[in-house]
Amino acid sequence: MLKPMSRKEMEEAADKYMDILQIKAANRETPIKNLSGGNQQKVILGRWLLTNPEYLILDEPTRGIDIGTKTEIQKLVLKLAEEGKAVTFISSEVEEMLRTCSRMIVMRDGRKVGELSGNELSQETIMKTIAGGEKADEI
Repeated sequence: MLKPMSRKEMEEAADKYMDILQIKAANRETPIKNLSGGNQQKVILGRWLLTNPEYLILDEPTRGIDIGTKTEIQKLVLKLAEEGKAVTFISSEVEEMLRTCSRMIVMRDGRKVGELSGNELSQETIMKTIAGGEKADEI
């Protein structure tokens, strides 16, 4: 069970994740609602990272944010994977998935239509898998 953090521990954690995630705010006391959408996303991600999870499920973590912040989050996902964290990255953007994934489950209409990895990870193969769906399995 986690123990409550002291004020000093909270401030140190806030500073650490503001630096790691490049959160742009006047200071650590800035209310989240006053931050840009991308910085709000990064604050939420920082809160989860503070728990030192072994496994993260990120569902559309870059939807609706600017390209710079999107790239920062994608780089962070790759870094977490390099550190041995398991990350399920859910996105409707094929290019984003190709940049961040080593293995991909392709779904259509709530059904698994393919599982791709290695040389199979290309936009062409993904689109063929979505269109063909001959490997459909019920999820």
